[in-house]
Amino acid sequence: MIAHLRGTVAGVAPDGAVIEVGGVGMRVQCTPGTLATFRPGEPAQVATSLVVREDSLTLYGFASDDERNVFELLQTATGVGPRLALAMLAVHAPDALRRAVSTEDLGALTMVPGIGKKGAQRIVLEMKDRLGPPGDGGDVPPRAARRAPSWRDQVQSGLVNLGWQARDADQAIAALEEEGMISGANGEDVNVAAVLRAALRKLSKQ
Repeated sequence: MIAHLRGTVAGVAPDGAVIEVGGVGMRVQCTPGTLATFRPGEPAQVATSLVVREDSLTLYGFASDDERNVFELLQTATGVGPRLALAMLAVHAPDALRRAVSTEDLGALTMVPGIGKKGAQRIVLEMKDRLGPPGDGGDVPPRAARRAPSWRDQVQSGLVNLGWQARDADQAIAALEEEGMISGANGEDVNVAAVLRAALRKLSKQ
């Protein structure tokens, strides 16, 4: 079991990153919020979960141990695989998921592409006693507040990876800018994870 990686960011893509550890490049799939904390050439550490399939070994990376643990717990629910679990953490932080499950907030769960009303009901039923109550961690992982080099591309890529069209993603970002909901729109101090979640909330209302 690979519990974490600590190394240098060799490259970042819309759905993952390569972290060089001891001369070996390890590819990890991450949420847009976690990817927003990476900068090529800089050190990084991620909690990891290795998913083994007959034809593949896939390493998933997370900003915190809590996020990794929730990712693994979510996969114990019927019909939830690693891709859907990662999508859930792209839309909601761990405590937000705990809150949605504990309060049976089906609307919050169906914001995740791939989860319908019946799927949300099943997740609530199966996970209510597993995820536990919300803690004091807040809705945004601490490292996600760091500025991304190209926050607009990160948000758009995150939305497209979650199933939205690029045109819809751009419209949602533009609407948030017009409403003054994006601080530092000139490229400084943009909280990519928060903007991504705000855009998802806006898209889910369309």
